[in-house]
Amino acid sequence: MTVQELATEQEPKHVKLGLVGWLRWGWRTLTSMKTALILLFLLALASVPGSLVPQRGVDPDKVARLYEQSPTLAEWYDRFQLFEVFTSVWFAAIYLLLFTSLVGCIIPRVTTYARELRRKPPDAPKRLTRLPQSASFEGDLDVGEAARRLRKLRFRVVTGDGWVSAEKGYLRETGNLLFHVALLGILLAVGFGSLFGYRGNVLVVEGDGFANTVAAYDRFIPGSQVSAESLEPFSFQLADFKVAYQVTGDKKGQALDYTAHLKVNDSPGSPTRDYDLKVNDPLEIDGTQTYLIGNGYAPVFKVTDGKGQVAFEGPVPCLIESKATMASGCVVKVPDAQPAQLGFLLQFLPTSVPLTDGTYASAFPGELNPEVQLIGAFTGDLGLRSGQPQSVYELAPPEVLKKLTPLVMGTNVPKPLAVGQSIELPKGAGKLEFTGVKEWITLQTAYDPGRVPALIAAAAAVVGIALSLQIRRRRVFVRVDKGVVEVGGLTRTEGSAAGFAEEFADIVKVLSAGEKDVR
Repeated sequence: MTVQELATEQEPKHVKLGLVGWLRWGWRTLTSMKTALILLFLLALASVPGSLVPQRGVDPDKVARLYEQSPTLAEWYDRFQLFEVFTSVWFAAIYLLLFTSLVGCIIPRVTTYARELRRKPPDAPKRLTRLPQSASFEGDLDVGEAARRLRKLRFRVVTGDGWVSAEKGYLRETGNLLFHVALLGILLAVGFGSLFGYRGNVLVVEGDGFANTVAAYDRFIPGSQVSAESLEPFSFQLADFKVAYQVTGDKKGQALDYTAHLKVNDSPGSPTRDYDLKVNDPLEIDGTQTYLIGNGYAPVFKVTDGKGQVAFEGPVPCLIESKATMASGCVVKVPDAQPAQLGFLLQFLPTSVPLTDGTYASAFPGELNPEVQLIGAFTGDLGLRSGQPQSVYELAPPEVLKKLTPLVMGTNVPKPLAVGQSIELPKGAGKLEFTGVKEWITLQTAYDPGRVPALIAAAAAVVGIALSLQIRRRRVFVRVDKGVVEVGGLTRTEGSAAGFAEEFADIVKVLSAGEKDVR
């Protein structure tokens, strides 16, 4: 055989895995601890946009404001489902992969753990002096007494002819397994909450009520197993809403406290009770929690059309334009006005002050000098009967807005209206009157049956990781021969030899108690 033939024969042959081989490789890769840690990190990383980008299910007002201020950016956010991070396809994919990976990690660990629990400590080595820790002393300690003393120190003990083998620290594996099972429990609890829970958002104006029904929500996100009958039948009325502001100092205008005074009925026919709803202090009724998440102003308007009929009267929730001063943009649509529909663009100023250039602005978020600035008034078909959905914070789509006839706009804008004042529209189109101010709040109602199980699982995970980090596996061996007692020990946990040295010295003291000549 030539050298070339020999070299060819020794070259490694490339083995084709085939479909089964690739599936086995994929499963082993997915269920490895390294992959589970990477997926856990990705899940935490994927949650970051949910905190930085406003979520439709939590703060729809901020989402609407972002569409007004940066429509292009908002479209890109929506394209990547960043307004609904925790229900997005990519977040669900990471969640399911992590769930599968943890299941694949836990199953073999349970088998290994069960085998470890049944395993007895190994026989004592013949030469204990070769172990990392060793000592000897003279005395009449026998194997039975040594075993008894080690059992008292909570060691698992086996004995043989002239030797004792002891081991402890099995709770380390228990903690490790508990941590992984708890992580799986958290994922199961989240999944259970997503199936059988729901959340919804609603805007309520002072004086109005709310009943916990699907139709009452502005936005309702149910789990796949939730029906209309699943909702707890409670109701309440918003009697009053108060905000306390800092009135002096560098932080003037900063909100100090929010309080919504509710009249609550826990069920149909139940007596009414008072409840003060505050931020992070939700109203809870049989597991359903209602949170206060936002507030704003709803000035009250009365619109009389060209025929002298009252075509509109009531509060109009305004979209906050400046959080510092609560200056807000308002849209009033009057589809029933005659002879033509009317639309108004307004700005509400809680504490109106004149500026040097002749314009007006709000100087304080509290309602000290409320005025309404008319930005524009239009007449024509607002497109409300076209069947196309419209935002309540938008007068009309751009293509419809172009066809409207402006009545008040640009240089002929009047001074702001105080409460009780009105403005006559040109061409006998009607009259707009500012009659009062109310406030609105946005609420999120959530029912999550997986909340308590997730909390329990999280606590179990903390206990498990603490056991895994604090406890170390260690072994102690004792040999008794002709009045000489040899003791040896080692730790099975990497990096804990220094701590074990002190414990080993204490074990030797216990074993040599009443003996002499410890070396």
